[in-house]
Amino acid sequence: MFALTPLESEAILLSLRVAFWATLISLPIAIAVAWLLARVCFPGHTLLNGLVHLPLVVPPVVIGYLLLLLLGRNGPMGAWLYDWFGITVAFTWRGAAVASAVMAFPLMVRAIRLSLENVDVRLEAAARTLGAPPIWVFATVSMPLMLPGILTGAMLAFARSFGEFGATITFVSNIPGETRTLPIALYSMTQVPGGEGGALRLMILSIVIAMLALFVSELLARRLRARLTE
Repeated sequence: MFALTPLESEAILLSLRVAFWATLISLPIAIAVAWLLARVCFPGHTLLNGLVHLPLVVPPVVIGYLLLLLLGRNGPMGAWLYDWFGITVAFTWRGAAVASAVMAFPLMVRAIRLSLENVDVRLEAAARTLGAPPIWVFATVSMPLMLPGILTGAMLAFARSFGEFGATITFVSNIPGETRTLPIALYSMTQVPGGEGGALRLMILSIVIAMLALFVSELLARRLRARLTE
């Protein structure tokens, strides 16, 4: 019952790979955007905030189709990547990572932004009065204090990327060994006779991995907060 087939193991490993790269690539961007939203007032602030959170409020299929228009072989960005670097994004595991990163990005930004907003701005001001440049203030004062939020955001993004379905299947389709992640494999099994056992196994594993990621995130965040308050 709980013995995984090669195709199921392949789907799980691919999902872990996609989630890892989606989180790793989007983390620096999320930190920069969170700092911009939390610390800088500029024209278009509300627009940027809305764009960041757009994947949370529109159907995932919309995001997947938009990515297909932009990053497909004939899209403006996709054609440029292929012509200049020979890189194809659509219908590849890289595209799955991009789709997952876009869908998880709002959760990451929100967690990091909330953590940054709890950092006392007087500490940053004190560091600047001592002659520290802004980038050094951020790296040595703000960043250590917001580490729990960064960790929480990264783990939430990982869990969300691991379970991404709608945008992924729209952007990269369902290609075994290339784009068939765990959620897509689970969906495929529910569409064929006799696939209930495999779907049940993948459902249980999906829940276990997601809960484990959230548990580890909470545990590490608590330890970091305890060290920061010592």
